[in-house]
Amino acid sequence: LLFITCLETMQISIQLCLLFLLILQPLYAEVTDTEGHASSQSSTGDSSSLRSNIIATVKFKNNGTQVTFGNPSLDAANPELLAWVLNNTVNGSFSLNSDSAASIRTDAGDNRAPSSTMTPTFSCQQCDNPDCYNLRTCYSAIKCFKARRGGSTSSIESAVSRGCIREASHVSLICSSAYSPSQTHVGRVTAAYVVQCCEGELCNDGAFPPLPHNMESSFWPSSGPLSTLVPVVIVVLCLLLACALVGAATVVWLKLRRHVFKGILSGFAGPGSMPLTSNSGASGGMVLPMQYRTGVAQPGDAALRELMQECSMTSGSGSGLPLFIQRTLAKQICLSDVIGKGRYGEVWRGVWQGESVAVKIFFSRDELSWDRETEVYSTVLLRHENVLGYYGSDMTSRGSCTQLWLVTHYHPNGALFDYLSANTLSYTAMLKIVLSVVNGLSHLHTEIFGTQGKPAIAHRDIKSKNILVKSDGTCCIADFGLAVLHSQTTNEINIGDNSRVGTKRYMSPEVLTQSLDLSQFESFRKADMYAFGLVLWETLLRCVSNGRAEEYFPPYHDVVPHDPSFEDMTQIVVVDQYRPQIPSRWSGDPLMSGLTEVVRECWHANPNVRLTALRVKKTLLKLADRHHSMPDILREV
Repeated sequence: LLFITCLETMQISIQLCLLFLLILQPLYAEVTDTEGHASSQSSTGDSSSLRSNIIATVKFKNNGTQVTFGNPSLDAANPELLAWVLNNTVNGSFSLNSDSAASIRTDAGDNRAPSSTMTPTFSCQQCDNPDCYNLRTCYSAIKCFKARRGGSTSSIESAVSRGCIREASHVSLICSSAYSPSQTHVGRVTAAYVVQCCEGELCNDGAFPPLPHNMESSFWPSSGPLSTLVPVVIVVLCLLLACALVGAATVVWLKLRRHVFKGILSGFAGPGSMPLTSNSGASGGMVLPMQYRTGVAQPGDAALRELMQECSMTSGSGSGLPLFIQRTLAKQICLSDVIGKGRYGEVWRGVWQGESVAVKIFFSRDELSWDRETEVYSTVLLRHENVLGYYGSDMTSRGSCTQLWLVTHYHPNGALFDYLSANTLSYTAMLKIVLSVVNGLSHLHTEIFGTQGKPAIAHRDIKSKNILVKSDGTCCIADFGLAVLHSQTTNEINIGDNSRVGTKRYMSPEVLTQSLDLSQFESFRKADMYAFGLVLWETLLRCVSNGRAEEYFPPYHDVVPHDPSFEDMTQIVVVDQYRPQIPSRWSGDPLMSGLTEVVRECWHANPNVRLTALRVKKTLLKLADRHHSMPDILREV
C-alpha cells in the first residue's frame, strides 16, 4: 500500500513539474525579448548619430566652395562627395584645419546630444526569396545580410535572400544579437532558418549559409536569465516529493494503528471485519445492511460492525430500501413500555423523532439472529405493504449488557395471535387478514429480476405471533431471523450461520423428520405453506359463521403440551398424521367450505401437493369475489 501511494505521489509531482515548466515558458520568452531590446537600446545609446540626420556645411579654403551634406536633396546631387566625406570622417582622415570654415550641426530625431562618432554605411547586394534571381544593390546599410530559410516539408526546397540593414534597431531582430559598432559579423541560427550578417562593401555576396543538420531548439537556454532557475526548480520538486512520501507513510501508519487498536477494543479477530467501539453507555452506531461479520463486545462496550464490500446504500427513491443512517439511533429513541417478550428478546414501544416505533431488543447470545434479520430487512425491493417496515439496527450498551436493537414500524394491534385471542372476525375482516398474509408471503417467495432485483426469500418461521395486524385490518409479516435467500442467477441458497430453529408447533413433517432437501429452495417454500395453512386455520376459528365463532386455540393445542418437543410433534404430525380439527358446521357455509379446502391442501403431508402462495392468493380472491358481502376487498388487497 505504501509503494502504491508513493507511485501516485511521484506521478502527481511530475505533473506539477510539467505544469510549472509550461508556466515559465512564456515568462522566459518575455524576459529574453526585454533583455534583447534593452541591449539594443544600450548599444545604440552611446552612438546617437545612428538615429540622427547629419547636416554639415563644409567651406573649402582654396576656392571658398561651400558644400552642405545631410540634406536629402543635396545628397542626391553630390553622392560621391557625401560618400567621400563620410568615409573619411569615419576613417579619421578627414579634418578641418584653421583655415577652413566649416560648421557641423546635428538634427537628432530623438533629441539626443550630438555624437562625435558616425556609423559607416555600406552597399550590399539585395535580392528577394525564394530563388534570389533578381540581384540588385542597396545603399546606406550599416550591415549586410544573407539568409536561407528551410522548407515546411522535406519536399519543398529552401528559400534564400540577401539585403541591407539600415536601422540599428533592426540588427537585433534580424541577426538575433545586441548590435555594437565594434561587431563586424553577427550570425543567427534557428530551427527554421540561418542568417549571416556582415559589414563591408558587398560583403553579403558568395554562397549562402547552409542549414544546420539537426535543427532542434532547446527550451532551456545554456545561459540567460532563467538558466539559474533550473537547479532551483529541481531542488524544490525534490523537497516536495520527499514531503509527499513522508506524508503518505504517516497516513498508512496511522490507519494501520487505528485498525489494530479498534480490533483490540472490540475483542474481535475475525477476517474481513473492522469493528468500531464507543464509550460505555453510548450508542455504537448505525449498522448498515447486507453481508458483514460481528463479534461479541465486552460488557459495557458498544461495538458497531462496518459494512463489507458487497454492501450498498440506497437513496429511498422507490427502487430500494431507504435507510436512516443514524450513528446514534439508539440514543435518539426513548423507550416507553414493553409490548412483548419472547425466547430471543423483548419488544418495546419507543418514540423516535415524535413517532412511535417498535424496538426489538435481542439478547447478546442471539447476535447471529439479529445479524441475519438486519441483512434480510435491508434487501433491495423488500419493502412491501404486507412486510413489516424497517428503520434501522443498532448495537448499544445499557448498564452492563450489550443490546442489539432492531427498529421497525409500530402497530398498536400487535400480533395476530393476540388479536385473534381478543376479537372475532367478520367475513370481510377475515379475508383481509388472510389475503394480506398470503400477499406478503407471495412477495417474499417471488424473485424480482433487474439491475436492482430481489432474491426469493423463504421465511421459515411463519406463525401467528410473527404476523402483525395493522390499523386498517390488514397484516404484515415480521421476524426474518431464520430467512433463507435464493437467487436464480447464481443458484445459491443463502441459509446463513444461525443455530436457531423455528417454532416446533408450526414445523412441517419434512422438517420434523429432517428430510428437508436443503439444496432445493422450493423445499423451504413448501415448508412455509404448511405453516400458513395452520395460520389460516387459526384465523377461520375466529370468523363468525352462522352467528357463532369458535374459541381461539393454537394448532394442536389438544394433543401436545404448551411447549412441545420435537418428539411430541413428530409423533402427532408425522406418525399419527394428525391435523387440527375442522368444525363440521363450516361445510354448510360456501365461503368457509372453500377456505377449508385451501387449508387441507396447504398442510398436506406431501410437500408436492401443497399450493404455492400465488395459487392460494388467486383462490382466495375468487372466493371473495363470489361472496356477496365483499364490497371493496378486491381493491384493498
